Amino acid sequence: MIKINMEHAFLQEDIHAYQSQVDTCHEYLMKKTGKGNDYVGWVEWPNAYDREEFSRIKKTAADLREKCEVFIVCGIGGSYLGARAAIEMLNGLYANTKPEIIFMGNTFSSTYISHVMKYIKDKEVCVNVISKSGTTTETALAFRLLKQFMEEKYGKEEAAKRIVATTDKARGTLKTIADKEHYETFVIPDDIGGRYSVITPVGLLPIAVAGIDIDAIMTGLKKAYDDMNTADLDANPAYAYAVCRRILQNQGKDAEMLVSYEPSMAMVAEWWKQLFGESEGKEGKGILPCSANFSTDLHSLGQFIQEGKKVLYETLLLVEKPMEDMEFPSDAANEDGMNYLAGKSIDWVNKMACQGTLEAHEVTGNVPNLILTLPDMSAETFGYMCYFFFRACGMTCYLLDINPFNQPGVEVYKKNMFRLLGKE
Repeated sequence: MIKINMEHAFLQEDIHAYQSQVDTCHEYLMKKTGKGNDYVGWVEWPNAYDREEFSRIKKTAADLREKCEVFIVCGIGGSYLGARAAIEMLNGLYANTKPEIIFMGNTFSSTYISHVMKYIKDKEVCVNVISKSGTTTETALAFRLLKQFMEEKYGKEEAAKRIVATTDKARGTLKTIADKEHYETFVIPDDIGGRYSVITPVGLLPIAVAGIDIDAIMTGLKKAYDDMNTADLDANPAYAYAVCRRILQNQGKDAEMLVSYEPSMAMVAEWWKQLFGESEGKEGKGILPCSANFSTDLHSLGQFIQEGKKVLYETLLLVEKPMEDMEFPSDAANEDGMNYLAGKSIDWVNKMACQGTLEAHEVTGNVPNLILTLPDMSAETFGYMCYFFFRACGMTCYLLDINPFNQPGVEVYKKNMFRLLGKE
């Protein structure tokens, strides 16, 4: 369901030269023998996920949809990026669906937080707070505000029916609060880290509340597992992509720009940036993940890509069949000179812009381009895509001999912040 095209990537090595290394790293993932092996639960998740909990997610989501106008997802990093990526990709940016999904707990901006609290004041609200520990500061700050708001608006008993906690199965601050207040709870698996968690209740509950078919997501996930359960670089496009990344970095390309031509996939890129940046960026290694949305960003970043310092390569994440299409109309006066497009589909125009840009960047700009093509923007494709990038990320990190699943550098800013805030 994902095709990889390496013809425009200027690869100076044959990917097959890496086959023996890939064989070894594939065993690390499948046999749980590599670095960080206590966090590879996502590998078998398409087969091993809890069916009873999955059914409960669907039932709870249906109940929440009936209760609220606004559903607030309170979490940061992997606790919100995957869900938001799915919701925007699959529903679009201006979908006429209810409830409205709003994200909190991912910023300290007083302006943003204040605006959300004012916005929801007179609306019917439900909340999903997501945190393994319950002590992540951005999320804990927002949840205290939301909890007090909900209890003042509805009373403690009704508020408890409108708040759902996704957290550790047995311990932690949020688990203690949830048990005390009798919230419905869902489990963040011990062996799946945050940036790999969109396929667990962390992502699936908000996605289901948004009206998206999570059965289809799991179907795509399982198809990807079946397709990628091989180390053969000719049969596994995720591993081929991982090897291409290593080759391109060996050629001095230290930044990867993920490019989409669909605005509703901008958050997919944000999710992808966390996945690769947090997994790969350690021990002085890794590729800087960045993103752009074309043709919009061609009018801002395009000049640098075309003629700037040759530090990056592009990975195009293209879609064969758009969610919707429309025909460009004719105009008798043709005062804008646009009749040459009359009768053409807007998606055709978008694809011609893509071809023209690829030629400009590759041929004239000498910028390597990898092309990943999705068949459509469906829930099944989203599930498949997630697993594709999980496999690619695990492989690319193991090829660098680093742990794909920890993030020790993230703790530095937290320690400094706590000191400045006066936390004991």
